[in-house]
Amino acid sequence: MMDKAKQNTDAEFLELLISGNRGKCSDFAQKYVQDNRSIQDLYENVLKKALYKVGELWEYNKISVATEHLSSAIVEAILNEFYSKIISQEKNNKRVIVACVENEFHQIGIKMISDIFEMNGWSAHFLGSNTPTNELISFTKTIMPDMLAISLSLYFHLPFLENMLQMIRKEFPTLTVLVGGQAFRHGGKDVLLKYENVFYKPDLNSTELFIKNLDNNG
Repeated sequence: MMDKAKQNTDAEFLELLISGNRGKCSDFAQKYVQDNRSIQDLYENVLKKALYKVGELWEYNKISVATEHLSSAIVEAILNEFYSKIISQEKNNKRVIVACVENEFHQIGIKMISDIFEMNGWSAHFLGSNTPTNELISFTKTIMPDMLAISLSLYFHLPFLENMLQMIRKEFPTLTVLVGGQAFRHGGKDVLLKYENVFYKPDLNSTELFIKNLDNNG
């Protein structure tokens, strides 16, 4: 029964999203959290799943690129609605820079990751989509963060990620780097093994667990 109810919930939100009904999508998200579910649960089990499904529908020409863009815009608007609720009042003085690799314009996943850091007391510097590697390096030198979090959505952009990791390691040999994104569903994790202190995290839950373990161990 629970699985069927969850499927109905997923289908309901997906239908609202594809129809472009921002108001009802927002109402759905607010009610979902009010029903004693966490914002993280909303992100991982509703918004993320819906966007993956939208991507698949677009890939198979079931919806237009306009519908795909509108769906992304609605989800990003929902994230912004919840921002004031995710900021932790207990700061730990740790900083993270979160960004997409060059030529990546899908920034919602890394924005969710940025929010997870904020929930856990970190100060997140969200650079968003299409971050030039040289600019990332320069900004990292200015901020001197405790960690970088990098997103890769499209598998054929893997060379951009590898170039970024090479430059990061040259300038910051020991800086912890988290990497994730939908691209790794198609492979590429072996590339990350070339670099020390670079960790692949497939979802929000594993990212949060990594953060908590790091915080607990100093």
